[in-house]
Amino acid sequence: MTSPPRLLDPVNLFDIERLGRDALDSSAADYIAGGSEDELTLRGNREAWEALALRPRCLVDVSARDMSTTLLGAPLTLPVLVAPTGFQMLAHPDAELATARAAHGAGTIMVLSTFSTRSLEEVAAAAGGRRWFQLYVHRDRGLTRALVERAAAARYEALVLTVDLPIIGRRERDLRNTFSLPVAMRVANFAEAQSAALHDGQAGSGLEQFHRGLRDPAFTWKDLDWLASLTDLPLILKGVLRGDDAERSLDHGVRGIIVSNHGGRQLDGALPAADALPDIVAALAGRAEVMVDGGVRRGTDVIKALALGARAVLLGRPVLWGLAWRGEQGVRRVFELLRQELDTAMALCGIPALTEVTADLVA
Repeated sequence: MTSPPRLLDPVNLFDIERLGRDALDSSAADYIAGGSEDELTLRGNREAWEALALRPRCLVDVSARDMSTTLLGAPLTLPVLVAPTGFQMLAHPDAELATARAAHGAGTIMVLSTFSTRSLEEVAAAAGGRRWFQLYVHRDRGLTRALVERAAAARYEALVLTVDLPIIGRRERDLRNTFSLPVAMRVANFAEAQSAALHDGQAGSGLEQFHRGLRDPAFTWKDLDWLASLTDLPLILKGVLRGDDAERSLDHGVRGIIVSNHGGRQLDGALPAADALPDIVAALAGRAEVMVDGGVRRGTDVIKALALGARAVLLGRPVLWGLAWRGEQGVRRVFELLRQELDTAMALCGIPALTEVTADLVA
């Protein structure tokens, strides 16, 4: 009697991606993996981190390493957050509940997407730990206000406003696949009638139709004060690539910036996140927290991001691949691997604590 083939034990996030892809049908895998148009920015995000070289210090006592930091004044045991990614039930039935539990176990923050397949209240009840809520401003301002109020009531600690999606980018994989959600899958923070377009990909991408019906492309800086007036939660802008925009946000009470091009899913040809980071760090000059996402796959990438001035990084696709592979256990493995790599990188760079990371470590 032959034994079943041994399940590959992944040794890095690229292994987890391969395993996650194998667990999904092609349409769901393309939705997770894909970028917009020619996917130049999608590839550029990864290539930009790879192009940065490290300049390690020698003869430093690294017998103990401390990966802790602070974010918005609160302690964090690992400078790696879960980026907001929607429709996680495409990857696994436990969806955002599994991700929340894994993030809590890793001692980090989950940023829950507006377009989650479990409600923000369900996710809050599923796990302890720290949570932020990602928000789009919708044409229906009453709907936006209600989401903000629900997030505050469920004790989310911050609002992450995504600002790089006035309209949805041309995600050609989704268009070719006429991507839509399975009928049984709901967008849990919305009424069924509001998310009905997601179940209809006959006229193209159901995701594109959904965004077109809800999003408000007229939202501008003057409206940001209205949003801030709804809550005492700290406001973070996600999707900023320019230093002048980051500096302008300070006039509107913004507490943090996530340098991001939406994982290459919006404007193709946009600046890679790693390349945009130094300009934004310089413009803010310590007056707000800076984070970055897009293409981070290695512990050395985390060191590079921190050396360029970020406080933390966010992971999107690797979390979804881990979720597709083995649910909560798969997401936990993502964080375990990155923690191990970061620990190794710190030792080999001569960094006993993240407070020792300085700009001269990258070239």
